[in-house]
Amino acid sequence: MEPEDFTERKWGQLVKTAQGYWAFRPGNLPPDLELSWSLARTLSEADRALASLAGTARNLRNPHLLIRPFIRREAVLSSRIEGTQASLSDVFFFEAAEIPGERQKSSSDVVEVVNYARALEYGMERLSSFPLSLRLIREIHGKLLTGVRGQHQTPGEFRRSQNWIGRPGCTLMEASYVPPPLPEMQEALDAFEKYLYAAPDVPPLVRLAFIHYQFEAIHPFLDGNGRIGRLLVSLLMCSEGLSSQPLLYLSAYLEKHREEYYNHLLAVSREGSWAAWVDFFLRGVAEQARDALERTRRLLDLWETYRKQVSAGRASALQPRLIDALFETPVISVPQTARLLGVTDAAARKNVEKLVGAGILTEARSTRPRLYLAQDVFRLVDAPLD
Repeated sequence: MEPEDFTERKWGQLVKTAQGYWAFRPGNLPPDLELSWSLARTLSEADRALASLAGTARNLRNPHLLIRPFIRREAVLSSRIEGTQASLSDVFFFEAAEIPGERQKSSSDVVEVVNYARALEYGMERLSSFPLSLRLIREIHGKLLTGVRGQHQTPGEFRRSQNWIGRPGCTLMEASYVPPPLPEMQEALDAFEKYLYAAPDVPPLVRLAFIHYQFEAIHPFLDGNGRIGRLLVSLLMCSEGLSSQPLLYLSAYLEKHREEYYNHLLAVSREGSWAAWVDFFLRGVAEQARDALERTRRLLDLWETYRKQVSAGRASALQPRLIDALFETPVISVPQTARLLGVTDAAARKNVEKLVGAGILTEARSTRPRLYLAQDVFRLVDAPLD
């Protein structure tokens, strides 16, 4: 990273360290954002799309049917941005496997994705009684890196050494971006937390764009900064009152536009290009809100179809409960079904076989226990929409 990479409009200050390298300390939020009709129009579109999704979320009779699979899809896509190779089906099968040996065969990539989902769920639960703060961010980071690559990079603690961003294998002197050294990092984090607590000074979605950039620019952990930064957006959507349920996630958009995403973040640091970054962020909110809304509608239509199908005639009263479970996790076993329904394994097997006969479930893996997949549910959660 060289001083000539940064213009006079840079957002922050360059710091020359005793070791001879340059680092960057971002300025304190909020910035002076250049408003335009174009940006106002993008904000309006994002607000409308998010409001439509929020309205649907408020009217869901049981939002938990959709929250769990949506979180896992987000975990897969956010982790993929960092190079993790694991599919959504890998995650569902991992969580459904009940034999320790089967789980041990899973790749570290799958475990990393599962950790992301569990860290996000932990954060959502904690927000009910604890504010979003540096302490909570550290707790979530600890959950994210438990037992995976990066577990030796001080999980749950801010870094105590310098990190940097650049091509694989590059040295600190060759980095494209060097976050603030430790003293400046702590100053920036203190100011960042104060901004989290401060009364909103700009529209909420613009504030989220500010916060996401700022966290990434500070880069306070040795590993996991990108995933934590995207996870914070999901938490803030709920804590800032933008959505009553965590149904909107940006990683699908950011993964699709990965290079543009990184370029926008870097351009804020180097050139103070806040308007372009905020516009990019808002377009992502609008696109993903529309995607989540359509995905939710299709899943609810399928849920109603299945409920009617299993409620016809003299069907067991347990069948609708099993249908609900499949929308939380579309991979299930007979022992899981027995626990869920509070019945014997024999009764659970009978209920599973009825859904197999109805074409709702298919046997996916002949493991012990056997695993069954609700293909239509999985497809609606995972596949790109037409």
